Parts: sequence; C-alpha cells; structure tokens
Amino acid sequence: MAVFASVFCFYLSTVVIRWSRAEVSIDPAYFAFARFLLGFLVVCGIMGYRRQPIRPRSYHLLIGRTLANCVAVYCFYMAVKHTSVAEANILNMTYPVFVAVISWITLRQQRDPVALVMVGIAFTGVWLILSPGGMTFQTNSLWGLASGLSASVAIVYLNVSRRYHDVNTVLFFMFGLGAVIMFAGFHSRFFWPDQTALFYLILCAASGIAGQFLLTLGFRYVTAVEGSIISSTRILLAALLGPVLTGDPALGTPGWMGALLLFAANAVLAWRKAPAESV
Repeated sequence: MAVFASVFCFYLSTVVIRWSRAEVSIDPAYFAFARFLLGFLVVCGIMGYRRQPIRPRSYHLLIGRTLANCVAVYCFYMAVKHTSVAEANILNMTYPVFVAVISWITLRQQRDPVALVMVGIAFTGVWLILSPGGMTFQTNSLWGLASGLSASVAIVYLNVSRRYHDVNTVLFFMFGLGAVIMFAGFHSRFFWPDQTALFYLILCAASGIAGQFLLTLGFRYVTAVEGSIISSTRILLAALLGPVLTGDPALGTPGWMGALLLFAANAVLAWRKAPAESV
C-alpha cells in the first residue's frame, strides 16, 4: 500500500506544478530547490531525533548521486512545464531502461540478451507515445528523456553508495547539497514567495518528499520485483489521470500502446534483475 501511495505522491507533485500556472509563475528550478530544502530539513530533524551522525565514506559517490539527482529533478520539472504531466511522468519512467543500457555497457558479467530486447521494446513504446498518432514529438520532449537518463545515473550511484552509507547519510547529502547547487545555479529566478506561491512550493515539495519516504517504507514489505512493477504503474496513472486532473490531451491508441509497452518492459527488466540482486 505504501508503494502505491508513493506513486501517487510523486505524480501529485507534478500535478501541483501544472495547477500553479493558473495563479502564479514559478520557475521549475524554484520547485526543485523547495523540494531539496524541505527534504534537507526533514532529514536533519529525523537524524537529530535519533541522534544519528552523518557517516560519509566515499564523497565521490555521494556527490555523483547528488549531481545526477539534481539534473533529473530539474529536467523532470522542465518537462512538466513544457510538455504535459502525462508525458513528463511517462518519459521519466524510462530510467529502468537506461539503467539496463548502462549495465550492459559497463558490466559485462551482467549482460542479458533479453534485457537488450526489452530496451528495444521500451524505446518503441517511447516512440509511439511521442509519435504524431499520439503526442506530437517536439524538442521539449527531450527534457523528459533527459530526466529518465539522469535518473538512471542517479540510481546507479545510489546502488553503489548504499554499500558504504546508510539511507539518511545519502539523503542528507542529496537534499542538502542539492539545495545549495540549485540556489547557486538558479537563485536569480527565485523570489520571496507570497501566500499563494508558498502554498504551491510547499505542496509540491511535500508531495515529492512523502513519495520518497513512502517508497523507502514500502520496499520493506514487498519484494524488489513487486516494488519496481508497482512504481512503474506511474506510467499508467499518468496516462489515465492526466486529462482529468490537468486537462492534458488524452493519449490516443498509439500512445496507450506505447505506455503499455514501456510498462511491460520495465516489469520484465525488474523480474530479470531480481535473481542477480538476491545473490
């Protein structure tokens, strides 16, 4: 149940960005900064309550995870701004496919011909989603693909980093350093928020952070395969609710075929990866 709730929270954070456009103009970088800042305060509160010190061991892994995650979140929110909530969420969920590509290139012992076929199927699905029969392909769609690619790099860094660091240490650096990076790079786009802007910033940030913690909690009660498949339901959730909650254009038949192909490819990749993780 917690994993399903996390999927909805991640999706809600992007819906909030679209809703805000009717009342206030907020740059995607400001939403990302708010998410990192609030996340940092929450993690500090948790670590302070537990009297848990940070234990960094491999700074390059923590920094690599942070940089990749910053790019992923920024590109994700830019995709929401310039395309649609459905398209941004669907393309963001290509990250398992990119993880498979990275693993194929860098880890010879984990090369799996079936995974390569699933990558081809997934990219066929992406093309159907962005084709003229579904959503018209535009250069702004590259923001969504970039978010999936950078998220895959962040996941690879996270998998390696977790061998040396506890969860809160990883989150401390990801949120804290992420907020610093976003402020340093985009502070000229920030402004002192009024009540309306503050409401949307906090709601977006809180939804994203709630999704992160619910996902972490949920994976205690489901297998990695089940969790990965449930997380991929964000593809279908975005396709179903996008037109209802944000007024986005509905997916046509090719678009639905593409979404289902991408979902199926992610599910198979999760299933194929499970035996290797259990060793």
